[in-house]
Amino acid sequence: MRLPVELNLSGYTDLPPGKIATIVTYLEMRQAPALPPATTPDGLSLQRLTSDRDRYRALFRGIGEPWLWFSRVTISDAELAAILDDPKVEAYALNDGTADIGLLELDFRVAGEVELGFLGLVPGTIGRGAGRFLMNEAIRRAFAKPVSRFFVHTCTLDHPAALDFYRRSGFTPYKRAIEVDDDPRLMGAVPREAAPQVPVLG
Repeated sequence: MRLPVELNLSGYTDLPPGKIATIVTYLEMRQAPALPPATTPDGLSLQRLTSDRDRYRALFRGIGEPWLWFSRVTISDAELAAILDDPKVEAYALNDGTADIGLLELDFRVAGEVELGFLGLVPGTIGRGAGRFLMNEAIRRAFAKPVSRFFVHTCTLDHPAALDFYRRSGFTPYKRAIEVDDDPRLMGAVPREAAPQVPVLG
């Protein structure tokens, strides 16, 4: 049995073997910024994801494995179904006509608020305007309903440009936290070779 580790707020804190840690930044938007007219880039379509769990999981893995996304791959099919089948959760695949290249997930389950659950692109598609399209769609869809707050969180395991992208999109940081969890590679939830920038220790 491992003893709890006390966090050192003025120095280093050792992590037990098998754990990973990240700094999480929470951001919010209280009103929608001015957006250009809604247009879909040529060849792309936004498709609603509901009953096709395999499609959702494949897209989630394709986007998230380089950054150790694991929250949706460690839950059961029943738990995932309860999320995706909820009428207050909207999940979309961005498709280029041959494959899914992006994910957008909005969560309206808290009254008066909406969370940007996930927004991401598969490797090789970043920098072509698809991310900006997804974000603008997220903002439009969030504020098309009577909400007072649109919020999201990102972490230091995510793409290095993610935090700046959210800020440029109109989100304002309001809180930070340290998250410690089991390394999903050691749990078998993601491949051992995923996210090589974060060494596997344990």
